[in-house]
Amino acid sequence: MTRVSGTASTNHDLVRLGQAVRVRRQELAMSQETLADVAGVDRSHMGKIERGERNVTFLNILKIAKALECRASELLIDANL
Repeated sequence: MTRVSGTASTNHDLVRLGQAVRVRRQELAMSQETLADVAGVDRSHMGKIERGERNVTFLNILKIAKALECRASELLIDANL
């Protein structure tokens, strides 16, 4: 298994998680900037998370899920992880 660092990656699991975050954000009619603000994550970092370019930490997954009014497990299920 390839090690995934905090920098750019093409890991398919990260891409699927990012897509799940984007879909849920759009369902809530929330901008990426608003989600980043509510979750306490840098806006540019949020964009990289949604594109699957960053290896998001567990704590950030929890913050993002709370901002999206769901459980972290729901995001992982939506991402088929």
